[in-house]
Amino acid sequence: MSLKSDEDLLGMQAISQVVALTLKGMQDYARPGMSTLSLDQYGRQLLEQHGARSAPKLTYGFPGWTCISVNDEVCHGIPSAKRFLQEGDLVNIDVSAELNGYWSDNGGSFVLGQDIHQRGALVDASKRILAKAISHIRGGVQIAEIGRLIETEAKKSGYRVIKNLAGHGVGRSLHEEPHEILCYYDRTNKGRFRKHSVVAIETFLSTKASYAEETGDGWTLVAKDSLAVQHEHTIVVTDKQPIILTAANQLWV
Repeated sequence: MSLKSDEDLLGMQAISQVVALTLKGMQDYARPGMSTLSLDQYGRQLLEQHGARSAPKLTYGFPGWTCISVNDEVCHGIPSAKRFLQEGDLVNIDVSAELNGYWSDNGGSFVLGQDIHQRGALVDASKRILAKAISHIRGGVQIAEIGRLIETEAKKSGYRVIKNLAGHGVGRSLHEEPHEILCYYDRTNKGRFRKHSVVAIETFLSTKASYAEETGDGWTLVAKDSLAVQHEHTIVVTDKQPIILTAANQLWV
């Protein structure tokens, strides 16, 4: 969406604060031995405390309030009573929701408990690259150049980007124009970021895979024979540094 009034900004700030605090709260709540369904139900409680509604459930009928993906799963993992988190797991939580007609989206991967499998470097690289990508976004900047930056930085760190997943516009619905803010340089994309627009910027990094593949459940996407992470902020594009609406998730800490 494009912010057209103070009311729009306040609306986006309110829902962004909700999804950011829900993400942070879920990360803090997660424990080894907990089922992903229990973690999702906690996220539901946090959203409902603020009167917010799950965006994937509203938009797609997703079988969960949030998406929880583990280890090789890139995104859209279905919360399950049969899936139990373990020490050292790479856990991704993606929280998006609607409040008073405004929608916001954020996500983050983290190592659960002690980093016994040495996966923290992948998480740190994704966070660092997302921060750098956001710092380069201004009104008029070509969208494809941000993709080039993300892929270049990923390669420098020894990782690959997932090429069939992308960031996107957000605000009045979960997915809006621009529909593809890719993690690599797409020379056919001549679009540019527009001042006052709201977008969800995402990094999708993997140890080996370049594409996320579907599983049999109709939702979960995995990076075959790889580990994968994702980090995401919803931002407002300006002619200076973007406004990070979801900063309360504390991805940089």
